[in-house]
Amino acid sequence: MTDQQIPNPPDHARPERATDEQVAAAGKLSEALETVERARGRLYDFHQLIGHADLMLDEAVQKLREAGRDDIAEQVEKELVGRNVLHGRWMFQIVEDFDDHYWSTFRSCEATVRGELCGGRRHVFESEMKEARRTHGHPRHEARP
Repeated sequence: MTDQQIPNPPDHARPERATDEQVAAAGKLSEALETVERARGRLYDFHQLIGHADLMLDEAVQKLREAGRDDIAEQVEKELVGRNVLHGRWMFQIVEDFDDHYWSTFRSCEATVRGELCGGRRHVFESEMKEARRTHGHPRHEARP
């Protein structure tokens, strides 16, 4: 079988009933989810950075005490160590709320739309883009592994 005869893998092939508009809409929603996934990663980065900074405050307080500035050490300890990032919340609570009430809903909605429009197949739009952009018969431009 030549490279030109190899169809898109079944898990990326467009279902017969899917229109160009439906594939594009599902693709755009999937792209939006990918952006939310990137934002989620940054939220987890923020979570860990804030946690690390909070632990570093212990060392700063100790150094202030060693420098003879118990007054400032007590102020930093009282005002910053263990402080909520948002009203009533540490970062783990913010991450959990994001995951439970936004991210999980977004993922579910994207899966439902993809299921309805593309038979549950992922990256149909991108698979068709790959097929249109690759150089058929050229090394490293194969349709699939």
